[in-house]
Formats: sequence, structure tokens, C-alpha cells
Amino acid sequence: MIDLEAEVYGVELDRLGEIYYYSYIDGEKIKLNDYVIVQSENGFDVGRVVMGPKMMKFEEIGYEPKGIIRKLSEEDNEIVREIKQEAEKVAEYAKILVKELGLKMRILKVRYTFDKTKLIIYFGSDVRVDFREFVKILAKKYKVRIELKQVGIRDEVKIIGSLGLCGQQACCCRFLRDFSSIKMELAKTQQMMINTAKISGRCGKLLCCLKYENDFYKEVLKNVPSENTTIEYEGKPAKVVTVNIFLKEVTLQVIEENQPILVKIPFSYFNSDSKRKDGQE
Repeated sequence: MIDLEAEVYGVELDRLGEIYYYSYIDGEKIKLNDYVIVQSENGFDVGRVVMGPKMMKFEEIGYEPKGIIRKLSEEDNEIVREIKQEAEKVAEYAKILVKELGLKMRILKVRYTFDKTKLIIYFGSDVRVDFREFVKILAKKYKVRIELKQVGIRDEVKIIGSLGLCGQQACCCRFLRDFSSIKMELAKTQQMMINTAKISGRCGKLLCCLKYENDFYKEVLKNVPSENTTIEYEGKPAKVVTVNIFLKEVTLQVIEENQPILVKIPFSYFNSDSKRKDGQE
């Protein structure tokens, strides 16, 4: 079986959205951050080149890539500006219409495809919404196919923008294309205060940045016992009271002459070489 491959460019249709792969054979040279016209499932659309050129197998891509139609010309850029202005007006009207119909939905973004055959409305909502009347009124007014696309709370913040607790623009608005599963165990591993308000982002979910340094913490804590566990220290049972990853130090409670005492030992003690020096296997 022949593994078909092609030289492709990665194109995003929405900022930090899914990357679609397109080939490009003839025409003006394309480079990163150029805007191009492509054919998407919605029709002719405008996207930004974020990757390539790169040789990729069809099996890796998951489909046979279509070709980039052309790089945006000055005339195309003018059309794009006009389309964006029209979409902004639609968004303003849509927000008014939502209030008039009493719908519990938040209009986040509205965009036309380049050929203006489709109007895509992104919205957020905490409840199930019956938007049939909403779509009917918009379709009658703008005489175009309309797609309502509901997004989750993390994508909602990604669209409207936010500042992180660090004072910088939130990661989801700045560079994150995909969201990872963030669990409370990450905060525990990094010895952060288990106060969800302080380790959650604007979306109410745990901070995405908890995952960035987690592998480092796991490596540092490798072989180090967890708090509240009991281990053997110098032939005696000892309870792990605290594990201080910043000082790389473990505090043990050991019974000496029937009296509990606290002993601080470095992480290096739990390395196999250190244990052998203490006569432990």
C-alpha cells in the first residue's frame, strides 16, 4: 500500500482554533501569518497560515488536503474589512434580539464566510436554549444561511479575552489552541493552596498553567514519600509530617526514648544511593 503524502500548510479559520491542512502548488509565495482564501465546509473562507510548508502523509492528516485558492490581494483585504464591519453590525442586532426574545444566551462573536453564503454566530449559555425563532428572524432579515455554534465556558473566555492571575493575558487568549484536562492532583503535587478561587481562571476551571511545570515537580518528588504516610527511618517507624518541595526537605516525626521528635532530612536521602549509605535497601 502506497503512503500518499503532500506538501501542506496549516491554516486556522478562527484565531487559535483548529488547524486545517491545505496544499499549494502554483501562485504567489506563501509564508507564515499570510492570509489566504480556502474552501472549508462552510464555503469559501479566509484563514491565516500558521504552519508549513511541511511534507505530511494523508494518513497523518486524516483526509486528502484541498488546495489553497490564493493569497489575499489588496482587493480581497478590502472585502474582508467590509465583511467584518457587517458582521459587527449583525452581532449588535443579535444581542438586542436576544434580549427582546428573553433568551438566556451570550452572543460572543459573529462572522461571515468570505463568499457571504453563511453567517456563523458563536454563543455561550448555561442552559438549554430554544433559538428557533431567533434564527428565523435573522435569516429573514439577512437572507443567508445561519449556523449557531455554542461553545464551552473555556472557549468563551478564549473568545472574549481575559487577564490571568499572573497579570498577563490569559494563556487561552494568547497561545493555547487546545485545552488539556486539569485535575486537582496537579495543584496538590505543586503544593499550592487548595483554594479553588485562587487556582482557577476566569472560566471557573482550574488554571491551565498548572500543567506547565507538573512534570518538573513529579521528577523532583520521585521516590519522596507523601505527607501523612509512615516510612522506616534508621530502623524506626517515622511519620511524614511535611514535604517542602522548595527547600527539598522532608520533616519526619520519629519516636526517640518514648518522645516524638521532628527530624528534617533532604530529598537526596530517598535516592537509592543515599539509602545504601545508611544501610537500607
